[in-house]
Amino acid sequence: MNLQEIKEKAQAFGLQGIGKMRKAELVRGIQQAEGNTACYGADWRNSCGELDCCWRADCLKEKSL
Repeated sequence: MNLQEIKEKAQAFGLQGIGKMRKAELVRGIQQAEGNTACYGADWRNSCGELDCCWRADCLKEKSL
């Protein structure tokens, strides 16, 4: 998912201040709005058991936040 698509999804969830947020902040906001743990880019991501997470591939690429 590219940044514009992420911003659109965040907007659909009603997140505020989207234009000033970084990708990781947007994704964590979406995760929280979905009722999930806001864990995108967490230090423990390499041992994450959420194999079906739609953010997993991007999350594993993220540098430590």
